[in-house]
Amino acid sequence: MLNSIGIPGLIIILVIILIMFGPSKLPKLGRSIGESMKNFKDSTKDIMSDEEDEKKDQKL
Repeated sequence: MLNSIGIPGLIIILVIILIMFGPSKLPKLGRSIGESMKNFKDSTKDIMSDEEDEKKDQKL
């Protein structure tokens, strides 16, 4: 999907985001998106480890 956008499309998207949020809000926006992605990764790791533990317990 990202291959079809290309560099010009990404530049247009970034300009629109800059216009919508302004330069002062972009660091806060980026930080919150990064924290959300980190929390999502941690949650999925916890779920995967719980499932693996359950599978090990069922085999015993």
